[in-house]
Formats: sequence, structure tokens, C-alpha cells
Amino acid sequence: MSSDSQTEPPAVVALVMAAGVSRRFGGDKRRARLTDGRTLLATTLTTVARAYPRWWLVTRPGDDLEPGEAFDPARHRRLIADHARNGLGGSLGDAFRHLIVEEETAIAAAVVLADMPWLSATTCARLDIHARPERIVIPCHQGQRGHPVLFGRTFWPALAQLKEGDGARAIVKANREAVHLVDVDDEGIWRDIDTPQDLPDPP
Repeated sequence: MSSDSQTEPPAVVALVMAAGVSRRFGGDKRRARLTDGRTLLATTLTTVARAYPRWWLVTRPGDDLEPGEAFDPARHRRLIADHARNGLGGSLGDAFRHLIVEEETAIAAAVVLADMPWLSATTCARLDIHARPERIVIPCHQGQRGHPVLFGRTFWPALAQLKEGDGARAIVKANREAVHLVDVDDEGIWRDIDTPQDLPDPP
């Protein structure tokens, strides 16, 4: 792992992946309420809004989802993933095909999963400092990798080719030499909500 002396974070755009169907949860987990009354999605978006000036919310066709106050239509973009039914890979492919055209100045894209409300904005900012067009930046806590994963622009064309599957694992595996791990003190990078039992208990 290398050390970067860069102090100003480079141009990183975020993709909030919220196009899943929540099969294990048994309902639309994006609307699940946390202990403070906010929805799961609204909580994640609040963190994203603190960390990234530019971000896209990726949802599925026919969604009537209310993203919450953190989403400002004047500044943020909503992207409908036509291939969301094919899994995370399908949604990522749709998203990166748009980014290649719409985000000409960004050098990297942070893939944020919508069901990770404990992720810290400070962690996101730290990862941004390590972003480079030729890197795949991955946070690591207690030896376990997590999200967001920052894909340098070099890898966007390959990501844009995804049509199905469980994400970009094959692309990461095929480009191991480009992977840049960053140790963070934040279990929020891998703590997510897959089932109702994962929701925090009320106070």
C-alpha cells in the first residue's frame, strides 16, 4: 500500500446503487425506518451528500421512491437502470454507460451501496484522496474489504459492458495490480442491511 501526499481530493463522482429488489429483506428495505425515523435510503444519501459534491442515485424502472431531503434535483441526478432486473452488474453497466458521457471531468467513480447507513463521510473523503484514473481504490477494515469502491476512469469502459451478475468482482479480479487498499477505522464499509434482523433495535 502506498502513501499519498495529496491534500485536495480529486474529482470523484459517486453512484448510489439503489436498484436492487431486496429479496432477502422481504420488502423494500430502502423504505425501512431506522431508530431516528429516517429511511435507510435517506440515511445513506445524507452521508453521500456530505462526502460528494456530485452524485447519482441509481434506481430501477417504475420506482416511486422518495429519496429524502439530501437529494436535490437541481444538483443531483437520478438514473434509471433498465437492466436492474439482471442484478447489480446490470445496474452498474447502465450507470457507467451514462457516466462516460455525462461526467467528462471525473477521474473516478465511487460505487456506494444504498443499504450501508453506517458508512462514514470521513471515510469517503479519505478514499477520494487516493483516487487516480488507473486505480481501483478499496477500503479495508480489520482485514475485510468493503465499499465504496472507487473505480478510476480507465476501468469505466469495462464496467459499461456489464449486463448482469453480482457486480464488478470480475473486473477487480482481472486488474489486481491496480487495486489500492486503504485501511480505515470504519466498520460501516461492510456493515449493511440484508434482512430485518440487521436493523438496529429501537432505543
